[in-house]
Amino acid sequence: MKKALVAGALGVTGRTLVNHLISLGDWEVIGLSRRSPEFQTTAQFIAVDLLDRTEVESRLRMIGDITHIFYAALQPAANFFDEVAPNLTMLTNLIETVERSSGEFRKVVLIEGAKYYGAHLGPYKTPAKEDDPRHMPPNFYYDQEDYLIERSIGKTWSWTALRPSSICGFAVGNPMNMATVIAVYAALCKELRLPLRFPGSPAGYHAVMEMTDAELLAKAIVWAGENANCDGQAFNITNGDFNRWENLWPRLAEFFHLKYAPPQHFPLTLFMSDKEPLWNGLVQKNGLLNYSFREAASWPFGEAIFNLGYDVMADTTKARMFGFYEWVDTEEMLLRLLVQFQRMRFIP
Repeated sequence: MKKALVAGALGVTGRTLVNHLISLGDWEVIGLSRRSPEFQTTAQFIAVDLLDRTEVESRLRMIGDITHIFYAALQPAANFFDEVAPNLTMLTNLIETVERSSGEFRKVVLIEGAKYYGAHLGPYKTPAKEDDPRHMPPNFYYDQEDYLIERSIGKTWSWTALRPSSICGFAVGNPMNMATVIAVYAALCKELRLPLRFPGSPAGYHAVMEMTDAELLAKAIVWAGENANCDGQAFNITNGDFNRWENLWPRLAEFFHLKYAPPQHFPLTLFMSDKEPLWNGLVQKNGLLNYSFREAASWPFGEAIFNLGYDVMADTTKARMFGFYEWVDTEEMLLRLLVQFQRMRFIP
């Protein structure tokens, strides 16, 4: 049995990965998170603050030999400079603790993202390739990757970095998940008897965009973790297609049985700031899962994505050259997730 330590195990990436590893049947899975899981799972969960070295060492002392660390933890901060120290600290605390305690430790898979290429700063070179030059720091992905490069020299373990873009799946309280943003926004529009309008900028409506299905990413993580030819490499991992909100939005309106209306740009976070009572009423009236409005969707993240007025594109050729051939149709992914959300009673 391989033994995986999943950091950030209740996020959109970690939660899906935990379930995927268990389904494979040859993994023992330990999830790390500050919170406890709100769903049933055979994985072992350990509540731990990765920023606290003493706590990490104490909580992980008796877990035995870990073969793989799948690292999807994130510590948000108010600005780019403040992100570096905590995110690097969490990674180093975990790596160095496992390195000392596990004689079987052999691989770290680090989850990065399009932010590596400066997608959060403005227009950048697209399609982005893994060997593109870095932008002016700070960028905590650079610090984490540089740490792994240096720390792994002469060791029996190696690393791989994966760079997805706009990961979609199911997780609550997760700050980076467009699927739940779209689902909750559409549910509110329907309750208010409004058409479904794209709330972002006109440029954002027409720009090329891409997404990464969390289930696809989970497969890529296992692939990278198990293949030695991926050691010391970085790979873009996306669905493999490109789209525009202008193509997707009419299909989303159709799914929710809402009228489609032209885009209307407004500050999403501000306009959602008074909608918590409406959401609570929806939950009670429809017998939905009792997630708070804050847990259900991150409006600042949704607003940021909807207002990206430039192309976001990554080249996935390298992953295919190394043997990862999975792909997902983005439109079908979104519709599949929305059906899943309805069946699990997350939205009406």
